[in-house]
Amino acid sequence: MCPLSQDSPSSPTSKAEESLGHDSGSTGRLVGTSLVSRLVTDTGTQIFNPFLPYIAQGLNTSLISVGWLVGLRSAFGMLAPLFGTLADRYGFRHILCLALVACSLGTLLVGLASHWLMAAVGMAIWGIGMSGFVPTLHAYLGACLPYNIRARGIGIVEYGWALAGIVGLFSAGWLITSWNWRAPFLVLSICMLVMAFTFLFLPHPQRTNKEQVSPGKRFRFSLLEFFSLGENAFSAYAIMIGGALAFFAAMQIYIAYGTWLESEYGTGPAMLGTIALVFGLSDLAGSVTVSLFTDSIGKRRSVLIGLSLSLLAYLLLPLLNQGLVSAVLGLSIVRLCFEFTIVSNIALLSEQVPDQRGKVMTLGAAIGLIGTTLAGPIGPWLYLSHGVFGLATVSFVLTMGALLIYLVLTKERHG
Repeated sequence: MCPLSQDSPSSPTSKAEESLGHDSGSTGRLVGTSLVSRLVTDTGTQIFNPFLPYIAQGLNTSLISVGWLVGLRSAFGMLAPLFGTLADRYGFRHILCLALVACSLGTLLVGLASHWLMAAVGMAIWGIGMSGFVPTLHAYLGACLPYNIRARGIGIVEYGWALAGIVGLFSAGWLITSWNWRAPFLVLSICMLVMAFTFLFLPHPQRTNKEQVSPGKRFRFSLLEFFSLGENAFSAYAIMIGGALAFFAAMQIYIAYGTWLESEYGTGPAMLGTIALVFGLSDLAGSVTVSLFTDSIGKRRSVLIGLSLSLLAYLLLPLLNQGLVSAVLGLSIVRLCFEFTIVSNIALLSEQVPDQRGKVMTLGAAIGLIGTTLAGPIGPWLYLSHGVFGLATVSFVLTMGALLIYLVLTKERHG
């Protein structure tokens, strides 16, 4: 049974984690369920990127306004550390279930919205759910998978991001073409609800440290204590900040590419869905590379390689904007490099402070979502104001900053 409580290296849960890591049945069930859940949630996360113009038209509002709505959803990711703390205390499984129910409700409200205000309420609820789901899932995986195979396991789960493009967004383009812009949101809502109940069948949490939390201290909150991560805090926070810069650099391009390709090359929803499939293959290549090589290369070294290649990709992006095929090629290179970087980064962060893994992963998600929140409105604005050159220049500068942070301030802990 998978340990779902705090797991310091000297605690009984460490042996349980090692045991699970060699139990192919339990590991396969955990990784398989996590992969399918990420396919569903990541389709929802990415759906605004290619179909932003059609969603904006459906809500009778502007591209930048929908960008603000995406930013609003991301902003609620700042609640992630609260969920991480609760997961460290009370276990991961029920937090994952509740988060997916919130995602389902929020997605449903967006799909039913006839005005931007109702969509904003839905995006807020959706954002709360995502803030509790993705980083808690990463913490769950970090608690269950031994460090020497953790990048492989997390890399496989992150195939969900790629499959969201290959299967999810391609299907969304078909649904929009066949029915309307609301159809994929309603389908996603149902799928998220199903996945919420699926998580109930994962192993129950073991509360090996429950007795260590006295009732009198259970709800005490100290801001200083909350942000204290022990002797490795400096490296952990550097990884979070570097990851946030990398996120902003990529996400501002992701949120703008649908508008870019539609305005410059006349792509419709069906073609954008096909292009999303191509991007999904690029994301898949990045995740597969992580699952195959990052454990042996080293997590920190993999992040450095990914950031260096991302710099080259951003330099190429304006040069390749000479036609639809070459533009899609440039974006595919960007996505492959980013996916390799960020999945390696998840594995690197997961072992920085093992006894506070839930808090660390959710803090990392919250700080990363600052970048995503800003990218929501800034990406479309940058493209409309300065074109592809403006997008690529900002992304290059931010990625260079991230690379310097990792080179100077971070270190890798080995489990």
